[in-house]
Amino acid sequence: MLEICHISKSFDGNAALRDVSITATTGKVLAICGENGAGKTTLMKILSGAIEPDEGQILFDGVNVAVGDPQHAMNLGIHTVYQELSLLPHLSVAENILLGRLPHRSPRWVVDWKSTAKRAAETIREFGFEEIDVSSLVSTFSVSVQQIIEIAKALVVNPRILILDEPSAVLSAHESQILFRKIRQLSASGTIVLYISHRLDEIFEISDEVLVLKDGVSVLFAETPKLDRDGVIKAMVGRSLDAIYPARKPSVGDLALEVRHLSHEPAFSDVSFEVRAGEIVGMFGLVGSGRTEIARAIFGAEPANDGEILVSSRQVSIVSPGHAVAHGIAFLTEDRKRDGLALDCTVVDNGALASMDMYLRHGLLDRRLQRKVVVEKLDELNVRPRGARGPVRQLSGGNQQKVVLGKWMLVKNTRIFIFDEPTRGVDIATKVEIYRMLAELASSGQAILLISSEMPELLGICDRLLIMRKGRVAARLERSEFNMETIFAYAAGIRTEGVAA
Repeated sequence: MLEICHISKSFDGNAALRDVSITATTGKVLAICGENGAGKTTLMKILSGAIEPDEGQILFDGVNVAVGDPQHAMNLGIHTVYQELSLLPHLSVAENILLGRLPHRSPRWVVDWKSTAKRAAETIREFGFEEIDVSSLVSTFSVSVQQIIEIAKALVVNPRILILDEPSAVLSAHESQILFRKIRQLSASGTIVLYISHRLDEIFEISDEVLVLKDGVSVLFAETPKLDRDGVIKAMVGRSLDAIYPARKPSVGDLALEVRHLSHEPAFSDVSFEVRAGEIVGMFGLVGSGRTEIARAIFGAEPANDGEILVSSRQVSIVSPGHAVAHGIAFLTEDRKRDGLALDCTVVDNGALASMDMYLRHGLLDRRLQRKVVVEKLDELNVRPRGARGPVRQLSGGNQQKVVLGKWMLVKNTRIFIFDEPTRGVDIATKVEIYRMLAELASSGQAILLISSEMPELLGICDRLLIMRKGRVAARLERSEFNMETIFAYAAGIRTEGVAA
């Protein structure tokens, strides 16, 4: 049994947690919910030894333990998978999975690489992802595969307490089901699982109990079968969110983006599709389907080696992100902290990154104008704290995502928005705001390509859907054809009839 008793923690006088108590027992999965900034991650960092509480105590099997640092936590059997990846990209999958626990042979300082590869492969196979080559560098894999590797790192040691912070944020429905199956196995074998997520559907599917935090306070703790979706939302945000997806009446205009026979093997091959002004086209696929690689190719981050890209029916050459921006294309990446933000720069500086030419006067940066324009846009997007001067890394995930969105909305000639996992790791209230922004952009005539692993999200807001499989377009569906089972069948290769050539 794990008992968290009257834990409190403040940062610079601001209370992150106030008198929080939890009891978690073996054989049960405890879901921890709350808006961004509610205190979930702070609580998990205390458990994992990353920070110390100001008040309270932690009891493990009835014994008071002071978790002094992350190594102490791991020695106690507490292993945490954070929302942000902590992999070493230039090491292999096997090295990352067994980092700090590499097997040795005689003499003792010589690594047994054969055993390393074997043990890592067994862990991946037991997890259900045997297609991952453990000898490959981590940097060669997509964010979703890296998330799987991150979880495998924690599973290799058979943890007594496993803390998962938004583990499925970049996983597809299929990959999430594999993860859930493993969680159930761990729970049944005696591991205490603490599961943090903003996805309410999966909380009701995987958890036995739910804890809701709001403004650092525990406001709800109950068995999952006794709760409903609306009750959890009300506890988190203080109100009911009746309409998650905005009502839309699409007014489709001229062709904005055309992709013809685009290829960048082995990631994707012979991909063709189009997006019209005022339209939201979704793209779905399992791990390795090539979705993100296609987006990066269109944006010039990793240019394609064959095929054509047309903007407003005119063929363009895009060999860098600068060229893409010049042609009116914006790209909100799936990994905002790595590719979308300068974490140590201020919120205002980040908001201005893509539109710096707006604030130049005779070759000099007009800081007053920059702040005025950016703060107005971030206020419009409800970024909190308002007009923050501190580094953007201090904001919650949802507010960081809105800064990235605001950055692109300030670029005046943008006509095409590519969103890759725009709601990854954000709370339900922020998701609603982002859906509203997408609808407003479309209604103003912008063309939107929305890449997402959340099928309900795609079904809720998209006008058409592209389904990717192994780097090719497996199917194209109109809104009247949307169906979860059908979409997954195409993505998994179960269904192939009607596939576009």
